[in-house]
Amino acid sequence: MALSRLAELHGVATSYSPSPDRTVPAAESAVVAALAALGVDASSPEAIRAALEKAEAGQAARLLPPTVVLRSAAPSADPRTAPELAALPPGTRVRLTRDPDPVPARPAPVGGRDAGEAVRRGAPVGEAPPPAWNWTVPLVPAATAPPPPAGSALPPAADVLWAVPFGVHRIEATTPDGRTATSHLVIAPDHIRGPESRAWGLLVQLYSLLSHRSWGMGDLGDLAELATWAGRVHGAGFVQVNPLHAAVPGTPTDPSPYRPSSRRFPDPVHLRVEAIPEYTALSADVRPHLDGLLRRAAELRVRVLSGEALIDRDAVWELKREALERLCAVPLPPGRQAAYEDFTAAHGQALTDHATWAALTERHGPHWSEWPAPLTDPRSRQTAAARTELAARVDFHRRLAWYTDTQLAEAQRAAREAGMAVGLVHDLAVGVHPDGSDAWSQQDVFAAGMSVGAPPDAFNALGQDWGLPPWRPDRLAESGYAPYRGLLRSLLRNAGALRIDHVMGLFRLWWVPVGAPPTDGTYVHYDAEAMLAVLALEAHRADAVVIGEDLGTVEPGVRETLQRHGVLGTSVLWFERDWDGTGLPLPAEAWRASCVATATTHDLPSTASRLTGDHVRLRHRLGLLTRPLAEEEAEEAAATATWLTVLDGLGLMGAAPGGHLPGAAPDEEAAVLAVHRFLLRTPARMIGVWLPDGTGDRRPQNLPGTWDQYPNWRLPVADAQGHPVTLEQLTASPRVARLLRTVATEDQTPAPMVRTAPPDARPV
Repeated sequence: MALSRLAELHGVATSYSPSPDRTVPAAESAVVAALAALGVDASSPEAIRAALEKAEAGQAARLLPPTVVLRSAAPSADPRTAPELAALPPGTRVRLTRDPDPVPARPAPVGGRDAGEAVRRGAPVGEAPPPAWNWTVPLVPAATAPPPPAGSALPPAADVLWAVPFGVHRIEATTPDGRTATSHLVIAPDHIRGPESRAWGLLVQLYSLLSHRSWGMGDLGDLAELATWAGRVHGAGFVQVNPLHAAVPGTPTDPSPYRPSSRRFPDPVHLRVEAIPEYTALSADVRPHLDGLLRRAAELRVRVLSGEALIDRDAVWELKREALERLCAVPLPPGRQAAYEDFTAAHGQALTDHATWAALTERHGPHWSEWPAPLTDPRSRQTAAARTELAARVDFHRRLAWYTDTQLAEAQRAAREAGMAVGLVHDLAVGVHPDGSDAWSQQDVFAAGMSVGAPPDAFNALGQDWGLPPWRPDRLAESGYAPYRGLLRSLLRNAGALRIDHVMGLFRLWWVPVGAPPTDGTYVHYDAEAMLAVLALEAHRADAVVIGEDLGTVEPGVRETLQRHGVLGTSVLWFERDWDGTGLPLPAEAWRASCVATATTHDLPSTASRLTGDHVRLRHRLGLLTRPLAEEEAEEAAATATWLTVLDGLGLMGAAPGGHLPGAAPDEEAAVLAVHRFLLRTPARMIGVWLPDGTGDRRPQNLPGTWDQYPNWRLPVADAQGHPVTLEQLTASPRVARLLRTVATEDQTPAPMVRTAPPDARPV
C-alpha cells in the first residue's frame, strides 16, 4: 500500500489495462526501478516509508507546482486568474517576470472585438508589455485597492484586465510568513489551429526518393523538387516526410529514422551538396577530387536504381562528408558569415553541445558511455578543454547543421511558393538513441537505466522495448519544459505542420528497466496539460498544424483531449471499423473530422500489397506468422473483401482505366483509386497519399518485428514489379498522375478544396 501511494505521488502506475475489461498489476521491480530513475529510493520497506513521508511533507508545504499552465483564446491572458496563483495564501506577494522571447501575438476576436480593445493597464496598444508585473493575493476591486507597491508596473486591481502575452514566464511568490516559491507560468493558446480548408498531400520516406542527382539516397533537393511538382501540377497541400533527425555515427549506422542521435538537429546526410553556395567557389585544385566523389556517388545511385543494391546510408555519408570537408574549408562571404553567426547564436549552447558530441565521436567512437569518464559529462572541465582542442571539428559540425537547416528552409519555401497551404510536414520521433547527442548533452532530463517501449497486448504478447531513454517528467516541469520547447522550436522553424509519432507519449510512456523484458515495465505519467500547452505555444509561434499518430491501444480520454486542443489524429482506412458494434467498415460520414485520413503508413503494407495479399506471404517467408499460412490468408482476404464490397457498393470501383464489371475481380489500380475516393468522402481535414501507392509498390518500408531479416528503411520507391522508380519517372508516370488527379478533383466535401496557387501553376 505504501509503495502504491509513493508511486502515485510520482506519477508511476502500479497497474495497467491492456483492454477495457482487464487490469494487470505492474511488476513491482519495474515500479521500484522507475522510482529510482526519478531519484526516489523504494528499495526496502524502510526506504519506502522515508520516501513517502518526504513526498507527502513536500506536497503539503509546496506553494506552487514547478510549472503552472494558463490557456487563453486571446493572444494574452491575466496571470492572476490561474487557479494555482489565486489559491496562494492571503497577503502573498507575487512577481511575474516576462518571457524574454514571447510568442508574437496574432490577435483573434474576443467577445466580438479584437483582444487589443480589451480594458487593460500597463500595455497600451502598440507598446511592448512591461518586463514585470507585481500583485498581492487576494485581489480587490480597483476602487478600494491600496496604492501600488513601489516599483509595481500595475495596480493590484481585480477589475482591470492584465494582458500578459503568450510565453513561458517566471513567477516568484513570497508569503507573509516568509516562505518563497518560484514557478514557470506557461500562457498558451487553448487550441492549435488546423488547416483553413481540407488539404491533401503526399507521404514519403525521403531516403527512398532518388532522382538522377541523388548521391545514393533521396535528399533535400529531391524534396524541394517533389514539393514543387506536387503543388504546381497537382495542387497538393503538403508533403509529409520521415524524421530527418541526426543519426548516430558508426558502421553500420542504425538505419531507422525513429532512433536518432538528436531530435533537435537535422542529419547532414540529407544535404544536396552541389546546392551549397560554397560548392561553386571551390578552387581548381580541389575540383578533381569532388568530381571523383560525384562519380562514386553516381555509381551508388545506379546500383540502387538498378536493384543491385539497397540504400546504403553509410556509403552515402562517407562521400558527402569528404565533399563537405572541402566545402567547409571555403571562407564564407560576409553576408553568409553573418547568417551563419546568427544561426549559431540562435541555437546557442544546444548547438555547441551537439557539435562537441559529434567531434568527440570522431576521436573516441560513437558510444559516449565508453568514453573516458570526464568526457561523459558535457559540463566537465575536461570536456571544455576537448572542445577547445577540437574547435575546428566543432565548427565543422556547426556548419553542417546550418547548411542542413538552410536547405530545409529552402524546401519549405519551395513548397509554399508552389501553392501548398501547409508545405512540409516534419515527423517527431518518440525518443532518441541512448548513445546519441541528446542523451549525452541532456543527461539531467533523461531517466537513467530505463527504456521506452510498449506493454503486452493482443498484437504482441511479449511487449516491446524500443531502446529509447525516456524524459523525466519531474525534470521537465522543473525546467519549465525548456528541452521540449527547444526541440519543438527547432523542428517547427522550417515546417508547416508537425507529426508526432506515438502522440500518446505526451500523456504516459511505458518504462522498461534496461535489461528486463518489456513485460516487466510500467507506465509513467507526464503532465499532459503542460505538454500540450507548450506544444500549442510553439505551434502558434510557427503558425503550424499538429498531427498526432494515435494508432493502436490508446488510453481512454486521450483522443478527446487531443481533439479539444486542436491536435489532429491519424485514421487508417483498414482499421476504421465499428469495433463496438457490427465490426463492419465505418461509413465515411462517421469518420472523425479532426484527423489525417490515409490508406497506409510506413509501418503497414502498401495498399497494393494488402489488396493482393503479398504482405501475408512476405511475413510467411520470414517466419513471422503465428498460424498456418492458409488461415492467415483467408482471414486477410475476407477483411479485404469486406472493404471492396463496400467500395463497390458505393460506386467507387468503376472509374479506373478499363472500368470494372460487377462480380468480376477488381483491377488492383481500380481498387487503389476506390480506396482514395472513399477517403475523400470522409470529413477528414487532411488526406494523406502514400507515394508508393501511386506506383503500385508492394513492399513495406518497415516491417515491425524484424531487424536483419528484412531491409527496413533501405528500399527505394519501386513499381508493382519491384523495379526502383526515380523521381523523374515518378513525376512522368501515368499511374501516379491518375491517382493524384483523382484525389485533387473528386473531393466530396461540401466546400471546395482551397489552396494558394502560384500565378504560373498548371491547371489540374
